[in-house]
Amino acid sequence: STDEIVLNEDSRKVPCGAGLDCSPPQIVNKEIVSPPSLVPTVLSEEDEEIINSVVKGSTPSYTLESKLGDCKKAAAIRREALQRLTGKSLTGLPLEGFDYESILGQCCEMPVGYVQIPVGIAGPLLLDGIEYSVPMATTEGCLVASANRGCKAIHLSGGATSVLLKDGMTRAPVVRFASAQRAAHLKFFLENPNNFENLSMIFNKSSRFARLQNIKCTIAGKNLYMRFTCSTGDAMGMNMISKGVQNVLDYLQNDFSDMDVIGISGNFCSDKKAAAVNWIEGRGKSVVCECVIKGEVVKKVLKTNVAALVELNMLKNLTGSAMAGALGGFNAHASNIVTAVYIATGQDPAQNVESSHCITMMEAVNDGQDLHVSVTMPSIEVGTVGGGTQLASQSACLNLLGVKGANRESAGSNARLLATIVAGSVLAGELSLMSALAAGQLVRSHMKYNRSSKDVSKVSS
Repeated sequence: STDEIVLNEDSRKVPCGAGLDCSPPQIVNKEIVSPPSLVPTVLSEEDEEIINSVVKGSTPSYTLESKLGDCKKAAAIRREALQRLTGKSLTGLPLEGFDYESILGQCCEMPVGYVQIPVGIAGPLLLDGIEYSVPMATTEGCLVASANRGCKAIHLSGGATSVLLKDGMTRAPVVRFASAQRAAHLKFFLENPNNFENLSMIFNKSSRFARLQNIKCTIAGKNLYMRFTCSTGDAMGMNMISKGVQNVLDYLQNDFSDMDVIGISGNFCSDKKAAAVNWIEGRGKSVVCECVIKGEVVKKVLKTNVAALVELNMLKNLTGSAMAGALGGFNAHASNIVTAVYIATGQDPAQNVESSHCITMMEAVNDGQDLHVSVTMPSIEVGTVGGGTQLASQSACLNLLGVKGANRESAGSNARLLATIVAGSVLAGELSLMSALAAGQLVRSHMKYNRSSKDVSKVSS
């Protein structure tokens, strides 16, 4: 029956390696029951010897991959050693079914398993005349359904359009001189148009795709911050631009030998932090996405009206965010969509901080009958090569969007397209959540789809 589901004997015995019993939980009377206690399987004498050496500290855990020459076995042994060291079971954290070779040296160090995040599909998103099925990796109930409703409203209204305004990754080293005057000399040198061609040539040697666009400097006392901006092809580009910056710093030492390089990143970039410089100047891809939603669609699909949406947007996304002192947060939940798409497509999820900078605008048009809605996002940082984009699951999601890998015909086109899809998805998410708020549907939706209806006040402690 649905009230009592007990897994059969075969389904409970899921091999997990390294002596782990990865039994899934049983469901009894709709309650989650923890799996049985950890019961180690028989380990070889060689495995036991290595595990014991890790536990004793004679073999560093991070050396297991090179020592064993087998990434999966290294993860399994590390996992077992960790359990013995901590006395805590990792039952429930999968080990099997993952390619550990694919992350070696580039994605994750000292793995002991992987976390499963469900991927839902929102769409089709009709953007610039093309339909996209948008993969979203999330554990938040109603998020995919909400984005899907927004996609439907956009589709029924003829689709959204996007414009890419800028495309340039940034890196800003900080250097120190003995005096502010000397720091200013370098600032003037770097910002002199007559020197740009030579600096660009030095910078561009680092990559086939890195092309220096500009250098903007600012001074704090005798410290100089140099913000380099460059194109990076289909890569997100942090490593690429860092190499180019290092080339320039090495070159500058010839004429500015008194320059003390404090750090290749001085936070004037600014990466993974909410910063006005990204909000104003942009970082990565700067995109505007817009759509005119028909009044009939607002009523029938979004269950509200144009006037209510315009008023709520003004008081919530604009005025409310201003009262909160928001920095780039003039939206309803852009980071929800950005993060879900980022995780699904192998982006750096920490870059959701600046990538979620967004201002949502809503205006009544066509004599107040229809709704013009737009999202302006100045710092979407994405790539379709490198990092987590090459992992099997993430690569499949990129392939679904038609942006997998590097674009051989037009370098950078795949990454730019992905950025516009992110913005279009955010547009859909903004439409749906704002409509739910305007119609008073938000709490009801969550109660219906992902919250218990139990009256907890009547449950004894």
